[in-house]
Amino acid sequence: MNDQEVKATIFKLLHKIAPDIDPEELEMNDNIREVFGIDSFDFLQFIIGLDEKFGVTTPEDDYGKITTLSALISYIKSAK
Repeated sequence: MNDQEVKATIFKLLHKIAPDIDPEELEMNDNIREVFGIDSFDFLQFIIGLDEKFGVTTPEDDYGKITTLSALISYIKSAK
């Protein structure tokens, strides 16, 4: 899976938890939660969706490492 495919999947999952946002406005180094005002419960749902979609397990200790789109793409690709 390449970066664009991972990014497209991330955007679909973001749109599911926050349908009023436009994920395309997100820059690679923007903090996802801050830009879209995503609370901790929705962020957890987002992480669970990522885990299910990509077949990975994200430990809670790693949540702080995946706050930007760039970090999230790298994290998912390295976890696969």
